[in-house]
Amino acid sequence: MDKKGKPSDQGIQYNVFYRDVKYARLEYKTGTLTLILPRDYENERSILEKHRTWITQKTHIINQALEKAKAKTLNKNRTDEELRSLVVQKVDKYKQRYAFSINKVYFRRMKSKWGSCSSKGNLTINRLLKYLPEELIDYIVFHEMVHSQEKRHNELFWSYIGKEFTSWQTFEKDLLVYWFLIKSDRKG
Repeated sequence: MDKKGKPSDQGIQYNVFYRDVKYARLEYKTGTLTLILPRDYENERSILEKHRTWITQKTHIINQALEKAKAKTLNKNRTDEELRSLVVQKVDKYKQRYAFSINKVYFRRMKSKWGSCSSKGNLTINRLLKYLPEELIDYIVFHEMVHSQEKRHNELFWSYIGKEFTSWQTFEKDLLVYWFLIKSDRKG
C-alpha cells in the first residue's frame, strides 16, 4: 500500500511505501521525502518526529538546489557517442595516473545516481551525464574509479578525491543542482 501525507507540522509532502524490509528508513533521492516501512509498521508519524532535524536539513538543501537550478543550463548538444568517447578518455587518463583496476565501462539510464563501480571494477555511467559540464563528468568518472580502491565514502575515499579535485564539495553540490535541473527538464 502506498500513500501520501504530511509530516507533523513541517508541511513537507512525503510518500510511504510498505515493503518486506526489516527496518524503517527515509530517503530523499528524488527530491520527494519517501518513507520505506516494514509491512507491519503502524506509526509513520513516529519516524517523522524522530528524524525531524534530518528532514528539515535535507529539505533546505534540496530547496537551495532547486533555486540554483534556475540559473543553470543543460548541455543538450552532446550525443551519447560523444559522452562514451569522453568518459573512455577520462578513464584511460586516470587508469594511467593512479593505476586503477577498471575492467569495463557500461552506459545506462540510472534513476538515482550518476554512476557506480562494481566489485569487479566495472563502471556503470548514467547516460544523463551527457547534459553536464565536462568538469562534472570528469569528477564523476574519477569518483567512481576511486571506488575500485575504496568502496565506502569514508575519510580515505575523500582524501583520494581531494588529491585530484580540491573543490570536490562544490562539485557535489553542483551535481545535486544538475540532478534536479535534468529531472525538471525531462518533465517539461
